[in-house]
Amino acid sequence: MKQTLAIAFALLLAFAATAQKWTNYTTKNSDLTGNNILAVNVDNRGNLWVGTTQGLNSFRNGSWTDYSDFNEKLKNQFVNCLLSEGNTLWIGTDDYGVIEFNGNRWYEHNEETRRLNMKYIRDIAVDHAGTKWIGVTLSGFVSYDGVNWNKYTANDSELLSDFILCVVVDNRDRKWIGTNDGLCVFDGNRWISYTTKNSKIAHNIVLSIAIDKQNVKWIGTLEGLCRFDGENWKIYHTDNSPIPGNQVNDLAFDKEGHLWMATDGGVAVFDCNERWDTFRAGDKLPRCMYQNIAIDRSGNIWFGTDEKGLYCLSDYTMSQPEVAENNEAPASDDLATASETTPSKGSKADKPKTETPEAEDRIKLTPNLEEGYLTITMNAPEAQVTFLNAKGEKVRSVPRYINGSHINISKMKKGTYTVKVKSKNGTRTAKFTLK
Repeated sequence: MKQTLAIAFALLLAFAATAQKWTNYTTKNSDLTGNNILAVNVDNRGNLWVGTTQGLNSFRNGSWTDYSDFNEKLKNQFVNCLLSEGNTLWIGTDDYGVIEFNGNRWYEHNEETRRLNMKYIRDIAVDHAGTKWIGVTLSGFVSYDGVNWNKYTANDSELLSDFILCVVVDNRDRKWIGTNDGLCVFDGNRWISYTTKNSKIAHNIVLSIAIDKQNVKWIGTLEGLCRFDGENWKIYHTDNSPIPGNQVNDLAFDKEGHLWMATDGGVAVFDCNERWDTFRAGDKLPRCMYQNIAIDRSGNIWFGTDEKGLYCLSDYTMSQPEVAENNEAPASDDLATASETTPSKGSKADKPKTETPEAEDRIKLTPNLEEGYLTITMNAPEAQVTFLNAKGEKVRSVPRYINGSHINISKMKKGTYTVKVKSKNGTRTAKFTLK
């Protein structure tokens, strides 16, 4: 019965994999005005807005509109960020600062752009009072409440840097500001800063931030994805997880609470617990930079790239935990596991009986060929993991491996490796061959 269920789950997984669809929009096959996508956004009417190095486009019901036809200032203009608020679209540009568009009327803040030096807008967020918080490349942090404008810089506040990369507002109306010199938090009066010197953040260049329903912050940096609950940091990078690239350019949550990420090595989705699904550049997707994400009402996930246009993933469903457990990749011609120093599966040691101290120290290597990672299961919560090549030379080390997490093996050279796992229970070894 158990085997029948496993087969049924596998068939369901196969069906889900074939049902999903990728669609690519470029200047060659659509009316998109540029292939370098700088921003994507979905408004409350379901319109998809796309900012490129050539201007502003919208996409609805299969039709594209070039908005430089209605506002000539958008022609060949870098549209770096987009924010939908009610019926108003806020457009962040290189040369004209912030532009408002309500579907009929354009409003440009020309005087304020000159006075506050608000060219090169990088990101815009809105708080619960409707105040806009605007990140300006090289020129600081600006607020606009509909009447008053205020500006914060590194010279007159505790802002770490005037080079703003991203802005997000949490459920307490605190502004989380990613800069090229660390992460800042501003509650309107007090500033808090997180850098590699005073925290465990992966890197000081903070490219993206997303906040989940539990108010946990997910922070994309130049060197990996960080989870921060206000006290503890956890870092995901290519050596300890299936994340396709360490440069995490954008983050977005779907309606199921899954975290999508756009990186320099492809895109991925994470259930924020154990399950990952990865689409790697050069494998399932072309090699390029994946820069931004938007998710529409139908659950389609849109990804902007730096040179390959816009990609849409439709009809995607993440496999359930039971599917993932029954779909672990076995040994194959590409990656074969050798027996551990304890009895292998199928021996008497696998029959129900009282565990001995030796059996408690057992480790298990589980490769996942499709995603390119290796999982180690053990009876300790964490361990130091060392990889030795056939000559006995140390080629890789994971100082603090968490039980059951992923180690990326996609970039390792072919050969036979000895894996040494040192935990509080002692040291165990196992071998695997990468062919």
